[in-house]
Amino acid sequence: MRRADCVAFLKRVLPRFGLCWAGYRKVHRTVCKRLSRRLRELRLLELEAYERRIDTDPAERARLDAMLRIPVSRFWRDRELWEWLAETALPELARDARASGSGTLRAWSCGCAAGEEPWGLALLWHLRLAARFPDPALEILATDADPAMLERARAALYAPSSLRELPADLRERGFVEKDGLLRLRPEIRAAVSFLRQDLRREMPDGPFDLLFCRNLVFTYFARDLRCKMAGRFRERLRPGGLLILGAKERLPERVEGYAPAAAGLAVHRRLSRGPGGFPRARPRPPFSRAGRSGSGDRSSSCGRRSGGSRGGCRSAGNAPLSRAFS
Repeated sequence: MRRADCVAFLKRVLPRFGLCWAGYRKVHRTVCKRLSRRLRELRLLELEAYERRIDTDPAERARLDAMLRIPVSRFWRDRELWEWLAETALPELARDARASGSGTLRAWSCGCAAGEEPWGLALLWHLRLAARFPDPALEILATDADPAMLERARAALYAPSSLRELPADLRERGFVEKDGLLRLRPEIRAAVSFLRQDLRREMPDGPFDLLFCRNLVFTYFARDLRCKMAGRFRERLRPGGLLILGAKERLPERVEGYAPAAAGLAVHRRLSRGPGGFPRARPRPPFSRAGRSGSGDRSSSCGRRSGGSRGGCRSAGNAPLSRAFS
């Protein structure tokens, strides 16, 4: 299979899954290798024949959907974000919850892959913050569409290389060695629940104080679907709650109901709805870190904008998820 043929195939089929070629530009070789293996398994000579197959075979279409997933994660990815969470965001959220009489902080990690993100949050809270904030408790929901990834996440068992960026105190106090691997301690695992969900079809109800959506929706999803997701996330955050994106990701243009929460970080605070609706989001300041300033919206080549208006996100939160993709 030629690379050019694979690229042309992906550009044709990705929109059918609510996905966007621009997000796959740097990782398409991984998907092309999977497709090449699948063609050999099916004894098909060309991608055109495979395309006809997915048009008529729902099971194969679902298999292709799974092959399009790019589950890349590690503990403490984007160190500056985790340090800000530890020093500023989580203490602030805990104080707000205590002041409001809430006994629980709720966090959602969507697209959790093998679990490094929700477990990292549980480690941080349990080992550095819980003693300072015995009330509220932290509850973490982690969701992913891939059952194999969820099985790995629930096992909480990792190679030492997966923890190389994790601070030493969390690594040494949070894990026990087992057959050359490192397993998270049971008292930390108690904070996290896992659930299989495909964001394009369903979401948990909320409300959440903290919502992680890193390197998924705002990288791989098509523009109109990103707008819907931004609105759906907003409705699942309490006022003042935080939406955390990947380091190089942006919300769609002119999405309403959010404001930047931290200079130099891809974090947005959910605003309160006023009598006239949500205030227009303020432009996000440029990244202060080298190489990030002026990078713009990575979704710029991801298809049409919904609704014909600039940015197309004003009312996207009300669109049914069932229409997200066909």
